[in-house]
Amino acid sequence: MTTVAVFGGSFNPPHVAHVLAIAYVLSTADVDRVLVVPAHKHPFGKPLAPFDDRVRMCELAVLPFPRASVSRIEEKLDGLTLHTLEALARDNPDWALRLVMGADLLLESDKWFRFEEVRKLAPPIVLGRAGVTTPGAPPPMLPEISSTRVRELVAARAWGELAPLVPRAVIEHLRARGLYA
Repeated sequence: MTTVAVFGGSFNPPHVAHVLAIAYVLSTADVDRVLVVPAHKHPFGKPLAPFDDRVRMCELAVLPFPRASVSRIEEKLDGLTLHTLEALARDNPDWALRLVMGADLLLESDKWFRFEEVRKLAPPIVLGRAGVTTPGAPPPMLPEISSTRVRELVAARAWGELAPLVPRAVIEHLRARGLYA
């Protein structure tokens, strides 16, 4: 069996905390690879950059990691984590799945569709985030960077402030495509 850590999110856009999460999971968890799964649509209906752009930015963000890849699987699904995991398990019977999630998402697990089934199918790897205190969560190891703040900096053309928060290749894509302007 190949153990695959599934790291989903809107990645609107991906930033350094996402990259650090991948590095951390590959370095510390008993997994063979990380599969980054951008959401096709936001689960709560928030507007997102085009799916193709977010997929491409994720591909650029994972370039340093030969054991990480990006999946477009949610393009043909309904966006529910359980259904994504079930499809991945069905399509890859030789995979054992784990779900990568930030400690902040533990607070929202009661809002997830059939979270207990998600937990059974892909036992979570919970990552602590600065600024998030949740009972049962590990201590913070990821910096407090949000995609919301990144979008604000892009809109303000604050490229100097953005540089330490977003991979260079992602910034180049943002600028070339005029995203979040």
